[in-house]
Amino acid sequence: MPAHQIPAPARRADAERNRHKILAAARAAFADPEAEVSMAEISRRAGVGMATLYRNFPGRQELLEALYTDEVNAVCEAAEAIVGETPGAALVAWLHRFSAFTTSKRHIASELLKQTDRSNPLFENNRTRVITAGRPLLAAAQHAGEVRDDLTLEQILDMIVAIATIHGDTGYTEPILQTALDGLRPRARTRRTAHPADGELSGTAPSGPRT
Repeated sequence: MPAHQIPAPARRADAERNRHKILAAARAAFADPEAEVSMAEISRRAGVGMATLYRNFPGRQELLEALYTDEVNAVCEAAEAIVGETPGAALVAWLHRFSAFTTSKRHIASELLKQTDRSNPLFENNRTRVITAGRPLLAAAQHAGEVRDDLTLEQILDMIVAIATIHGDTGYTEPILQTALDGLRPRARTRRTAHPADGELSGTAPSGPRT
């Protein structure tokens, strides 16, 4: 290979490393709701120059969109890679992963909405991707009889999103989430116990008054 062609792959690899460094720094910065996160602060945390930052992400909105999509990619990939002893266990493990994503992306989404609005196709497109990724897990769990069949994935995810808005640390919210996930199990069929007065259930007609 000609010598002048050697640096090109190295530059591409270096650019990819810089992109990952910027996203990691931005993710950590936006995880702190009290932090004032500027592009200069992200540049400092990532250890790259402002020119490198803007070469990868021309503006704050582009950085936030990339960060949001990167998190969605991780959730979708987890749906394919997740394992569990049963289909129901695999679904619950993924839902915990989705819950962590929902909590972390709340700050990112809030910042992103300062740059755009909810009509941005980014939100609907990524929601569709998550639902598409998770549906096979729910279908398998319902087919195995481990999850009630009157729920859709959209309803389950909306429930988790609602729980993520509750104020409190994980020690407070985790039991709430676990209680909600326990409610996914099929309802046990209750059998009515026969009582002596219930003639139809006991198989005998109620006796009349003695004469």
